[in-house]
Amino acid sequence: MDTIRIIIVEEQPLFRCGIHSVLEHMGNCVILDESTDPTQILELAHSSNPDVVIIDAGLTSADALDLVRQMRHLTPHMAIIVLTPTEDEERLFQSIKVGAAAYYTRNVSAEELEEAVRKVSQGEYLIKDDVLSKPQLASRVLKSFRELAVEEEETATKDQYSPLSAREVEILDYIARGNSNKEIAKSLKISDQTVKNHITSILKKLSVNDRTAAVVHALRHGWIKMHDA
Repeated sequence: MDTIRIIIVEEQPLFRCGIHSVLEHMGNCVILDESTDPTQILELAHSSNPDVVIIDAGLTSADALDLVRQMRHLTPHMAIIVLTPTEDEERLFQSIKVGAAAYYTRNVSAEELEEAVRKVSQGEYLIKDDVLSKPQLASRVLKSFRELAVEEEETATKDQYSPLSAREVEILDYIARGNSNKEIAKSLKISDQTVKNHITSILKKLSVNDRTAAVVHALRHGWIKMHDA
């Protein structure tokens, strides 16, 4: 069982203690540090090379989502779980834009948090379920991608060479259409694990942390097209 290296960014002592307890229960987590100081958090993200950061979206010491953006810039392969005080569609949309891997309200159960930490540490992108459950938000995310594609069309030179294989480009195209791993596997008649392996390869080749960044990268280079819902 691989060790998962974690940083906790949570202001409320009791809630922070609860997160710590949940992670200790998993048995394979190492808490690198706990902090709410923006400068220290960025230094930790850069120097400690964590696998996962759990961050409170309601921080008063800094803009949590801006911190997420900066941390992902410093350590692209790090996965970030955003915990929000209340259900907030705008905050969810902004979390998607800055590249969070998962998004939960603070009433998340211990079992859900354990599963989220385990999955995002393996490169999975869990925020998609939240998007699909909110049709208006899904439409907004798709619109954002489409606008990006239009903006990039005039300025980006389409690369004839792609570091991705034909199958990997095909899988990215399915991701851009909003398909889950299982849906992709069913469409291509391959196993879920094979899809996961391809996605891991895609993220590594493109030096990005999640599906959203991979799709944006592929759009910018003209390897895939934006599709209607």
